[in-house]
Amino acid sequence: MSKPTLTIVIASTRPGRKALPVGRWFEKVAREFDGFEVQVADLGEINLPMMDEPKHPRLRDYQHEHTKKWSALVDGSDAFVFVMPEYNFGFSAAIKNALDYLWVEWHYKPLGFVSYGGASGGMRAVQTLKPITSTLKLFPLTEQVALHGFSKYLKDGEFVATEDHVAAAKTMLEELQRVEGAMRTLRS
Repeated sequence: MSKPTLTIVIASTRPGRKALPVGRWFEKVAREFDGFEVQVADLGEINLPMMDEPKHPRLRDYQHEHTKKWSALVDGSDAFVFVMPEYNFGFSAAIKNALDYLWVEWHYKPLGFVSYGGASGGMRAVQTLKPITSTLKLFPLTEQVALHGFSKYLKDGEFVATEDHVAAAKTMLEELQRVEGAMRTLRS
């Protein structure tokens, strides 16, 4: 049996965003973990316009090519990690928009978070997003990576993690693997 697919979603699109170095660091940890086929979905590159589908996503009758591509990517994924900042105690509009485009494609898949920010480490953004993801029948994990005061770990455009950051990432990946296996029958 092939490994399940983990999609790391870079959930910030703003110029100068720090999600890219944080995401690259987490991608490396996920690949070394070796429990998943890992792919990255950068919302800045995917560039979904604000919801422009005329029909409800539950119908899966998409009119636009960008939606069809996004649907195929999410549908082909078995687990997700959102790499996300905290904006004004909340999440970015880009991740909410990306979630709203689809419905069935999200169902019964585990979701982890790598959040970053100042004192909160992005945890407020994660907590405000969890009810939305649960409504989409995603399974948000308790285990997460919260990067408090993350900017002090940025060196020459790279995120330089501590042992604690790496340990938190590995713990989350182990739980993603466990929950993904348990939820597989719900998706079939």
